[in-house]
Amino acid sequence: MSTEAKPFLKWAGGKGQLLNQLSEHLPARIHREPFTYVEPFVGGGAMLFLMLQRFGNIKRAIINDVNEDLILAYQTIKNDVEALICRLEAVEKDYLRIKDQNQRSNLFYEIRERYNQHIGDSIERVSQLLFLNKTCFNGLYRVNKKGLFNVPFGKYSNPTICNAEVLRADSLLLQSAKVDICQGDYTQTLEHVDGLAFFYLDPPYRPLDATSSFTAYAKGDFDDDDQRALADFCHQLSDRGCLWMESNADCSAKNPKDTFFEKLYKGYHIERVLASRFINANPSKRGKLTELLIKNYE
Repeated sequence: MSTEAKPFLKWAGGKGQLLNQLSEHLPARIHREPFTYVEPFVGGGAMLFLMLQRFGNIKRAIINDVNEDLILAYQTIKNDVEALICRLEAVEKDYLRIKDQNQRSNLFYEIRERYNQHIGDSIERVSQLLFLNKTCFNGLYRVNKKGLFNVPFGKYSNPTICNAEVLRADSLLLQSAKVDICQGDYTQTLEHVDGLAFFYLDPPYRPLDATSSFTAYAKGDFDDDDQRALADFCHQLSDRGCLWMESNADCSAKNPKDTFFEKLYKGYHIERVLASRFINANPSKRGKLTELLIKNYE
């Protein structure tokens, strides 16, 4: 298959535009030794698909996320992609034959309601997730405190709801590699590790200010106590001899007095990479900013 495997969802905080920079900071050992690759916060999977395609010496991959529907999507794409494509092609056909935006909006909210009410089997649920992601405002995935998807309709004229080639490429890659797909707390990923392991951690970012927080990928927030718990987890990884790299917000760039991460990860290697912020309701707040890369290796 000539199509390259890549993320099947647009995901806030996705690493597609940072892959080249992240690649420059990968540990040297994984270029020459068999290893286990682990993503405790897999999200859209940009890094996952890059690693699986670039490193033939990955003997096992473990991906995890707390978001149940996201993990269901990975499982469905791996194990039942043709049924998913069939369902998506049908909803895409129904949607695109509607030319009036008001009528499209009505269909969007009908599907959003079915999604929030958990109406349908697992294939339909994943198709609803992908449909909403491709047709909602700005491609956001966001839930409220009740766990209900609440992103409004996006007025796109010709969205690609079913990219069958990408879905098949993703499925083949997930099947061909030894990929274990887990759902739940990120700490469980450590239980599956044996031998040399490289962890890439991309948690919900600490907000730069009161208005920039966007951590609602799942019910509940990821606050400073959670960031501290994650740092403790990274210490455990180091004690186990694992290699790890974490992405997070560069809070001190916004406020020089906010050295939260510099203190939390004192003794580790902290680098900065330039990123673009695309997902923000306010266009004036989109643009370039730095992010942190924290590593336990040089």
